[in-house]
Amino acid sequence: MSEEIRMTEKESMELITSMINKAKNRFSENGFLYLIWGWVILICCITQFVADHFFNYANAYYVWFLTWIVVIYQMIYLNKRKKSKKTKTYTDEINSFIWITFFICIMLLFFICIQFEKYEMINPMLLVLYGMPIFLSGIIIKFRPLAIGGICCWILAFISPFIGFEYQLLLIAAAIIAGWIIPGYLLKQKFKKEN
Repeated sequence: MSEEIRMTEKESMELITSMINKAKNRFSENGFLYLIWGWVILICCITQFVADHFFNYANAYYVWFLTWIVVIYQMIYLNKRKKSKKTKTYTDEINSFIWITFFICIMLLFFICIQFEKYEMINPMLLVLYGMPIFLSGIIIKFRPLAIGGICCWILAFISPFIGFEYQLLLIAAAIIAGWIIPGYLLKQKFKKEN
């Protein structure tokens, strides 16, 4: 067979290495996005609470426009990371889809609550939604602090109907600390140790 394709030894090794990296559950989460999102959302929660509660500022929610800057930064960051990464594991792919689903659900939540003027439902539903990707990511990457953080979000969601609307921002702040910031620092530490 003169048309037969022969692989060089180097190409064979690259293919095998690529397949092994795809198959094994390599720990690649560095915690950076959990930390950046955690701190930005925490700052937004505290700023809005202080502006509302202590200064009675009607447009305190404008602070949340800061999150759009983070969305743009995240897209740039992920694009650079994708280019520098040799392989993408199945764990990475599944985790990406979980967070895309979360983002779509958040957008739909805001749209529906605003359309039906059910503003009091936004914070409890945010807590429910925050728990989902955090918990699933913890299970997928086998990192217990994330799974526990997701459960904390759901516990705070359960408590939220018994708390005044104004104080629900503090529950979100607590959820962010438990679900994103603490696990983010632990992920960063684990990533440095393993890589």
